[in-house]
Amino acid sequence: MLALAMVVPKFQQLGRALTSTAVKKGGLSTGDVAAVYKYKNTLIDVKLDTESNISSTFTINDIVPSTKAIASFKVPNYSSGKLEVQYFHDHATCTTAVGLNKSPVVDVTATLGTPTIAFGVEAGYDTTSGTFTKYTAGVGVSKPESCASIILGDKGDTIKASYLHHLDQLKKSAAVAEISRRFSTNENTFTVGGSYAIDNLTVVKAKLNNHGKLGAVLQHQVIPKSVLTIASEFDTLALDKTPRFGLALALKP
Repeated sequence: MLALAMVVPKFQQLGRALTSTAVKKGGLSTGDVAAVYKYKNTLIDVKLDTESNISSTFTINDIVPSTKAIASFKVPNYSSGKLEVQYFHDHATCTTAVGLNKSPVVDVTATLGTPTIAFGVEAGYDTTSGTFTKYTAGVGVSKPESCASIILGDKGDTIKASYLHHLDQLKKSAAVAEISRRFSTNENTFTVGGSYAIDNLTVVKAKLNNHGKLGAVLQHQVIPKSVLTIASEFDTLALDKTPRFGLALALKP
């Protein structure tokens, strides 16, 4: 996948920006043009793509202290509208999103904690059927040299525990291990991996799980804020299969 973005500088000086993006994936090319206008605490973002879809987002900051309200909708898909309210605090955050349609789904996320330990929950509720579409809970612990987390997801069907440890004080290299279990199928997955920063511009990552899937990623910052990514994955238990490769170039102003 190839993505290119361009921002016209003269609009930014007036609180406005014009962005053009082109994406090519396989033999298909798509693109869009977006315009952003900012006035005081209000931000308006309008995007038009090659399929004649118009997406609009209205953001208002600090309606009350530490809050943000976001309304979004897409034309001609009017049922995709959504209203979101966010609250941020030094030790807690809460987000509520409601679909603007006849059968709205309510999504709620909340986190509570400190820089050392944090708790989080996420839930989705379908007002039409009166059932939960999702619920997830997790806890994370962070230290200068390591971090660990446990997440219960998929409506309680999956539990995942992970641990990351930095191998040097400069955090150039790190090792990670993750184990997950799906209760409905009694399937366990164990993954080990690591990352290494070759220099300030280049990072290499790799991972291998007990099912034989080996993946590797190379990321290189070509110019400031612009990253070239080369990724590959193959099955070590089925070497006759063709490996998967990916290439992405993200250019930012």
